[in-house]
Amino acid sequence: MPGNTGKHRISRRTKIATGALALAMAAGGIVVATTFGEPGKASADEADPALYIDILKVATNNAEPANSRGASTGTFTVDCGRNENGHFNPDNFVAQPGIRNGAQHLHDYVGNLSSNADSNNKSLEAAGTTCKNGDKSAYFWPVVRIDTGDKEKNPPAKSPDGDRNQAAQAAGTPVITCPDVASKLPDVPDSAMAEVNRNLDLLDTQIDEANKRLVSTQGQGGPNFVQNAILGPLKDKRVATIDRMAIAIGRTAAKPQGLDALAGCKLREQAGSGGSGVSNGGGAPAGAAQQNITCPDVASKLPAVPASAKAEVDRNLQLLNTQLQEANQRLVSTRGQGGPNFVQNAILGPLKDKRVATIDRMAIAIGRTATKPQGLDALAPCTLGAQAGNGGTGQDNGGAAQPLPGADANNELPDNDGAIQRPAKAGITFRGNPAGQVVAMPKFLRALTGDAKPSINGTKNTRAAWTCTGFENRLTDKYPICPDGSKVERIHTFPSCWDGKNTDSANHRTHIVFPDKAGRCAPGFTAVPQLRITLVYDIPHDIQVKKQYKVDSFPDENHNPLSDHDDFANVMSQRLMNQVVNCINRNKTCTA
Repeated sequence: MPGNTGKHRISRRTKIATGALALAMAAGGIVVATTFGEPGKASADEADPALYIDILKVATNNAEPANSRGASTGTFTVDCGRNENGHFNPDNFVAQPGIRNGAQHLHDYVGNLSSNADSNNKSLEAAGTTCKNGDKSAYFWPVVRIDTGDKEKNPPAKSPDGDRNQAAQAAGTPVITCPDVASKLPDVPDSAMAEVNRNLDLLDTQIDEANKRLVSTQGQGGPNFVQNAILGPLKDKRVATIDRMAIAIGRTAAKPQGLDALAGCKLREQAGSGGSGVSNGGGAPAGAAQQNITCPDVASKLPAVPASAKAEVDRNLQLLNTQLQEANQRLVSTRGQGGPNFVQNAILGPLKDKRVATIDRMAIAIGRTATKPQGLDALAPCTLGAQAGNGGTGQDNGGAAQPLPGADANNELPDNDGAIQRPAKAGITFRGNPAGQVVAMPKFLRALTGDAKPSINGTKNTRAAWTCTGFENRLTDKYPICPDGSKVERIHTFPSCWDGKNTDSANHRTHIVFPDKAGRCAPGFTAVPQLRITLVYDIPHDIQVKKQYKVDSFPDENHNPLSDHDDFANVMSQRLMNQVVNCINRNKTCTA
């Protein structure tokens, strides 16, 4: 692509940032951090040149642990394409459920066709997929772009609002949920595999039919209608189906005991976004008026901000907005939980603590070169009231979370622009465990790897993921410059030690964690198939040398490759997951 003098870059970047700022101001005065370059200079939305490294200068550092006796060494690879259908959006229903455009950077999606901020178990189950074997799981990661400063053209953006609205509607309807059976089965003998798989399919069909009956009979019968006409018969069917599997296994191995305890199902008043074994749906009784959290506006109370403190203040103002959005999402996802003080103790209290620390950082930054503002801590507490538009609460609505900008027509966002690079290869492989066999992942398990916000969260959860083809034993947290004939590669390895109970957790991490260096899971955790996603890119060598490629990120991360991450939600049928486990534990190499 032709070079640039800087003027075109400035006008394009400034236009994007100015539009986002205008939107935010119109929505309620929220501050959006933007970078306006000086005339004749490139604006700061490119990656720092110091973030690139010659892969030949990276030491070997990616050795696999040795396999012990009884290791599961098989692999199961799924072909879900390379996002040929152009499924992009700046959402993340795993880490930020319900927050539209919350990622503030664009994600590449393969697998589930409906993935968006409002995705929930019900909407994911109902969607189609790009995976050739019918796997409806969602796999997604930040896009990589080439940014030469010229006006690169991307596939036209497709609005995700239709999928979002359908998912949100699904989330508000009742759904029947049942315990996962595949994850509780012992090793299935080959002679029993066909019978077990057939009955796992039947379990899924039974749940689907029960949920359809739930919809078609809505409003019928008395208070016990659902229990007597739907849940009771469903349990009876599941008892018989589960028993057939136990008998089939017991013909050539020890018959599993206690599986009947998995037969009972329950009605969840909302479809929910996760599946932690608790009702999803903030602390208020079902049917209560929808509420939201509002907080005092901070930006309007700040004194003049010195130029030296502006970046720090802007960053923390955006963080206040993110904290409020996350608290409101938690309000929704925990509806019905806890006692009368649940919202105060579990949501408002922690939110206040976060805001105190964030506001204090701004005051300290201002105080370094000007008079430190006093009394800002009084703005930290937030309150619970009726949702904006439902009568108001007397609260300053300028402190309510405002909409974040979505992608423009060219699939660009503020501070995330350039030509999107479709992976030349997107490998999705489930692997075994070097310390022993694996069990099935439960359906709707959420998992993530890496950390999108290392500037805020630190490096505890970040993972070096960058390398070049042919140099996979060297991983770096910088952008690699590859030798001729080698391609840029990202390797995302997911945690694989499950707590045996939950499909999600408050921080989206504690329910499934990484094994130790020897591949062993900690006490209380069980090995499940380890997902590894490998992404290869045809980035021209001269673009690498000129340091003109970058990964999308939160604006505060400035395209730091250490912010790279990947997300996954398991929507495989129980039968398919059982095939994955069987392949891995039999030490086979399978492709589907």
